[in-house]
Amino acid sequence: MIRELKGKAVKLQEGELLRREEANRQYLMKLENRYLLRNYMLEAGRVSGRGMDPNAMGGWEDPSCQLRGHFLGHWLSAAAMRYQESGDRELKAKTETILEELEKCQQDNGGEWVCPIPEKYLHWIGKGRNIWAPQYNVHKLFMGLVDVYRLMGLENALTIADKLADWFYRWSGSYTREEFDNVLDIETGGMLEVWADLLEITGSGKYQELLSRYYRGRLFDPLLEGRDVLTNMHANTTIPEILGCARAYEVTGQEKWLDIVRCYWKCAVTDRGYFATGGQTQGEVWTPKKKLKARLGDKNQEHCTVYNMVRLADFLFRQTGDPSYLHYMEYNLRNGIMAQTYWQGMPWKGSSGRGLLTYFLPMKAAGRKDWAGEMDSFFCCHGTMVQASAAWNRYLYYQRERDIYVAAYADSAAEFEVEGRRIRLSQRQDYMNGSLMNSSENNVRQSVNDVTAAYANKPDFRKYEFTVGLEGEGGAQFKLCLRIPDWIMDEAKAYINGELIAKTEHTDAFLSLEREWKDGDRVELTLPVGLQFIPLPDDPQMGAFRYGADVLAGITEQERVLYTEGEDPTEELSPDTEREWGTFRTFYRTENQDPGISFRKLNEIGYEPYQIYFKVRGKKDRG
Repeated sequence: MIRELKGKAVKLQEGELLRREEANRQYLMKLENRYLLRNYMLEAGRVSGRGMDPNAMGGWEDPSCQLRGHFLGHWLSAAAMRYQESGDRELKAKTETILEELEKCQQDNGGEWVCPIPEKYLHWIGKGRNIWAPQYNVHKLFMGLVDVYRLMGLENALTIADKLADWFYRWSGSYTREEFDNVLDIETGGMLEVWADLLEITGSGKYQELLSRYYRGRLFDPLLEGRDVLTNMHANTTIPEILGCARAYEVTGQEKWLDIVRCYWKCAVTDRGYFATGGQTQGEVWTPKKKLKARLGDKNQEHCTVYNMVRLADFLFRQTGDPSYLHYMEYNLRNGIMAQTYWQGMPWKGSSGRGLLTYFLPMKAAGRKDWAGEMDSFFCCHGTMVQASAAWNRYLYYQRERDIYVAAYADSAAEFEVEGRRIRLSQRQDYMNGSLMNSSENNVRQSVNDVTAAYANKPDFRKYEFTVGLEGEGGAQFKLCLRIPDWIMDEAKAYINGELIAKTEHTDAFLSLEREWKDGDRVELTLPVGLQFIPLPDDPQMGAFRYGADVLAGITEQERVLYTEGEDPTEELSPDTEREWGTFRTFYRTENQDPGISFRKLNEIGYEPYQIYFKVRGKKDRG
């Protein structure tokens, strides 16, 4: 199977991604332990709750909310992922302190229960009482404990999780199959996934039994029959369950689990379609198949669904080697995770130049991103936000024996072994701008060079350079597999040490370069890029604009119709403010609209009102 290169094996060097990682790290450290642990300590009777700090975490973390305490599990997972990449000792020390308090809470609760909600919530859903997703809540703690054990190596995290699992083993075993199927109809989050994780870690038979008990036949069996069980159903209830199936397959090797995952992807993505951003859903539910027009609303693309579907696509790529899953991931990472978290840019009409998180990404014109504060919400997406931004060195490189896959393009370096030989692959983008100047401060060397004149305007291709570094003497035989994005406008070309070696227009396969590599070998990859109009599947005259993988949004306070002169809607847009100091920018404007509309990348939009999907009409329709 293909495996992902991650952790310390991949060093990230991309400025914008490093900024997001650091902002996330600072936020993780800023949240005080007494706030993160408040609901756990209240449930264990370790604090009275009198005189609670009004500055404590609010929203879903308020003690009056039935999902209180869920965020700590996300925090633990994010801290563990950051530690795996960086070895951050401060985060590890903070995590160790949190675990010490959780151990005390578990002891005061009787030795098993350690959760921020009462045990009776689980008994109540067993009796059919309407309680807000207690297993979804508890799963977050399980997830965080497992990640801390695996990635930080803290043994007491596993001990806490294993004791808590004893409670669930006893509780779940008190129901008949029919009764527990009713329980599974109440959102369980990723409980199935964590049982698979713990089965792999411990080998304990109780986790094999829990996997069996948590098999949700009412969802999985109709999927296997090819039925559409997703239209208008809550999306992020089922995605974590399918991630559980994926993990169960990895641990047990039983084909039924993989079959469920494949059927789900077909139903959710292949047959259903998705927005130009790569995302889906309106009001947290799946749209009807290939019917998106009526679902352009103010609550599209819940961040949690983006994060979890990226994880599912990653699993399927590792199983199949099919680059279409990587294309899907690129769209969602660029226009989902990056568009909905840790925004930084120019203020808009008195607003700040920063945005932490937006639960949804509106597709309705004219939409606005509704940014949450640092302490006032803590809804589900607040949790997946800190996980998604914990380690941006993920999903860049993969390996299968002697095949090395470059899955995404960002300044970075990967280290791997082929037949015992240590190899380093460095990647950087050549922006072909000829200058390092990034502000009005003229503080960089202004050497005369050929590049500034050679690329007078923004190049119509992207150029990536790879350098091979070998440890020891002699060459190394391996295959370098370069993903060809499905947004290329013409042939992609690969050069080795300046010589054209291969070219392709195909985006459903990798451009593979196999040879005996020598230390210092250089590969250049050029990817033609430009504007594309992406129509809705149910209205070819209504669509969105993408430049490469980036969706462009028009800045407008009211819905606009585009009247075009020709057949191709992209001809209506032309570059605008193309160059600023040393940087080529992706800004566009309309040519024939009155008033004109400025377009920018969706992940650079902050507080501005915007429109993604435009109805396009010909000149004769103008009246």
